[in-house]
Amino acid sequence: MENETQIKVLLVDDHEMVRIGLAAVLGTEEGIEVVGEAGSGEEGIRLAREYNPDVVLMDLVMEGMDGIETTREIMRLYPECKVIVLTSYLDDEKMYPVIEAGAFSYLLKTSRANEIAEAIRAAARGQSVLESQVASKMMNRLRHPLSEAAHKELTEREMDVLRLMAKGKSNQEIADDLIIGIKTVKFHVTNILAKLSVDDRTQAAIYAYKNGLAE
Repeated sequence: MENETQIKVLLVDDHEMVRIGLAAVLGTEEGIEVVGEAGSGEEGIRLAREYNPDVVLMDLVMEGMDGIETTREIMRLYPECKVIVLTSYLDDEKMYPVIEAGAFSYLLKTSRANEIAEAIRAAARGQSVLESQVASKMMNRLRHPLSEAAHKELTEREMDVLRLMAKGKSNQEIADDLIIGIKTVKFHVTNILAKLSVDDRTQAAIYAYKNGLAE
């Protein structure tokens, strides 16, 4: 197969052995060419500029710029690029934000090599591939949408707390950031959950991202 027909793939993962394994496996796949390997989000953006890949395999949890921010920046620079999340995480606080950031497909690192290769080919054809548990979560969210006007009931301080909750910060970290007592934080969190009609912090974070309230 001629080089111009190859699907150019960029690997972004801070674990060197993961990159080595993926590069070795994908290197044997017809029609797929690994053009670069990045060990950080910042390096991933630099290599995306250099190689203009068709598909990026993106880890989520990395030091410095994480996979969510890296995905958002790559999509801003190259909206035609397809980002496939390849991660060990299925929690809502990571899954929904990266999809909002523009991720095209979402796979777990337990996926077989042929499944990853097929997801790359599917992405190049414009077809998304979602881990079954991810698809189930998204369908459930569509069936039970959160009210889009609920946050209008929040006070300015509650909005501050919500934004920090969306960043995954603990009550103590929120208290430190806002220079308030932890009991006050707990009081605000309770009010936020009640006003948004959600059951837990994760759902509150999802609401924040969905409604553009997270910084």
